[in-house]
Amino acid sequence: MRIQEEKTLYEKLKILTDAAKYDVACTSSGTSRRGDGIGMGNCEQAGICHSFSADGRCISLLKILFTNECIYDCKYCINRRSNDVERTSFTPDEICTLTMEFYRRNYIEGLFLSSGVLISPDYTMELICAALEKLRREYRFQGYIHVKAIPGASLELVRRAGFLADRMSINLELPTAEGLRLLAPHKTREKILTPMRLIQDRSRENCQEIQLYRNAPRFVPAGQSTQMIIGATPETDYQILNVAENLYQKFELKRVFYSAFVKVNEDKSLPALPGGPPLLREHRLYQADWLLRFYGFKAEELLDERRPFFNVMLDPKEDWAVRHLECFPLEINRAPYADLLRVPGIGVKSARRILSARRSTKLTFQDLKKLGVVMKRAVYFITCGGRMMYPTKLEEDYIVRNLTDPKERIRFGSDGMSYRQMTLFDDGVFSTGVRQEEVLPAAVGEL
Repeated sequence: MRIQEEKTLYEKLKILTDAAKYDVACTSSGTSRRGDGIGMGNCEQAGICHSFSADGRCISLLKILFTNECIYDCKYCINRRSNDVERTSFTPDEICTLTMEFYRRNYIEGLFLSSGVLISPDYTMELICAALEKLRREYRFQGYIHVKAIPGASLELVRRAGFLADRMSINLELPTAEGLRLLAPHKTREKILTPMRLIQDRSRENCQEIQLYRNAPRFVPAGQSTQMIIGATPETDYQILNVAENLYQKFELKRVFYSAFVKVNEDKSLPALPGGPPLLREHRLYQADWLLRFYGFKAEELLDERRPFFNVMLDPKEDWAVRHLECFPLEINRAPYADLLRVPGIGVKSARRILSARRSTKLTFQDLKKLGVVMKRAVYFITCGGRMMYPTKLEEDYIVRNLTDPKERIRFGSDGMSYRQMTLFDDGVFSTGVRQEEVLPAAVGEL
């Protein structure tokens, strides 16, 4: 560890915003594109991230760590105890000063505050609570605050923070307890799940209090979330998705975030990723997560023990559809809402628009396009008035080929169809598909 020197507020800000960039429990780009000095802005400097409110607004947040000092030695973390990195900490007053000054300049609309573990979980959580109390009561800050609870901290401190923050989260870190014991031996599943349960129970009680007393203080009104690192341990997509589903059901989480493992430390326990972080795998998990939360899917419908990884060529909804062709084609003018949601290219908004529009008229394919349906995906799975848009085959190989190869997709020209001369190589490319031994390397970024 480097010798500590007294640092300016700007120096602390530079260190602790950079240290916070690996925490993805808010939506941010994660890119490293630098500005060229001619245009405006760059994506390299950390500090400002973006989240989305329940009504769809994009909110800019000051994303910082309270401290990057830590008593734990998690093998995947850049701020672990054994790493030789420059250490520093904010004071509660500095947190307040930064938040208010950024807010007054209209740079941010809220604060995202996480932290390493300084001295002990209780000591760190006490400092975080002190900063939030000062910010809310002395500075009268009423903007959005998302705070990370420290696993192992006393439940009373977690409860105090819950009345000061809008959203709280406790990172699950890794999908399974076995992975946690391997890479983060100082943390336990019990220390993570216990404050989750407290937040859930206290939120339910608070809803009843608000019904009785309109001015009762609100406890974590935006709910709680968590984060899992993907690719650091050998769990399958099926295992990860089941964990997420259980978290939604048992703890009523608002969101589960997935973070593709970025190798920032050299350790024999960490996997080698010659292809870089498994970003495609992360993307597929987010897509599947969306299906769990809004489309009525269950984890066991999307994957199983025989197919534990998502198809790298298709998104989870398309993959499910081509494996369940017995459910299609679906008649748009008669299908119930739940069935419409399972059609690739039809989202929640477009499904609701279809239900509303077909009350007064018989829908056509042109109508569907106006309602927001992505026809290049949906055309293989739907009918209007008992007819498909084009003479397409309801065959898995044919549909997969058209969905994955832009050259094969149906083009919407003047006559509605286009044709391509078959070649001697078509069967060799498409009949074999992705080999089973290629699935896992592709999913984890090693292909």
